[in-house]
Amino acid sequence: MQVNGDKLKQLVAYITAGYPDVNFSIDAALALKDAGADIIELGIPFSDPVADGAVIQEANLKALRNGFKMEQIFQISKKIAPEISTFWMGYFNPFYHKGIDYFAAKAREYGVSGFIIPDLPYEEAAPYKHLLEGVGLNLIDFIAPTHTEKRIEKIVKNSSAFIYLVAYAGITGSGAKEDLSKIVKHIKRHTNTPVFVGFGVDEKSAKEKAKDVEGVIVGSAFIKILLDESLTKTQKIDKISVLARNIKEIINE
Repeated sequence: MQVNGDKLKQLVAYITAGYPDVNFSIDAALALKDAGADIIELGIPFSDPVADGAVIQEANLKALRNGFKMEQIFQISKKIAPEISTFWMGYFNPFYHKGIDYFAAKAREYGVSGFIIPDLPYEEAAPYKHLLEGVGLNLIDFIAPTHTEKRIEKIVKNSSAFIYLVAYAGITGSGAKEDLSKIVKHIKRHTNTPVFVGFGVDEKSAKEKAKDVEGVIVGSAFIKILLDESLTKTQKIDKISVLARNIKEIINE
């Protein structure tokens, strides 16, 4: 493995909280950390995950059918956030229902780094972003291939932690391809915040997607393994660990 400048490119690993249960989520997150993941994106199960493809939707629905409660997010985070940077990924409805202040207090209590809310537009996010920054938390900004440079400049000027660059216009896991070189140049012209590419990243696409950016976000590739009922829990953890190790190696070749 080669070092990219002075730093390795980073791997953000998504898992659905509470699927199939709390203890497994904790074990999976810590195993991913040991395998080279730098950040855990801990998904809050939701009944209508509009930005996610069929794989993550299935994990969301199974977690809900298994009786997922928000308290489980806190139980998992208490164990993993001291070990690896953890972000809560969820749709705006639960955050709105319980209140951003509530989640901010819980995040600070358990050492969580911030929130990823894909259905919260930039303009509507502004007051929440200001509130969260005031208590030392990050609200991750999204950039899509359809954004103009003028809009990119507006969005990234107050970005923190990292920028989530959506690899294509669509849903997670679809495997679509898009040339991101131009949009990456636009982003980097206006900020030094690290750029991570998400949507459709797996072993086959990781090297290409990691080009010119600081890291990748992998979700569906891990969740496919966790949904495989032919595997024991131990086998699932072994397989996601191997996958994480391989992707970390690939993006840093």
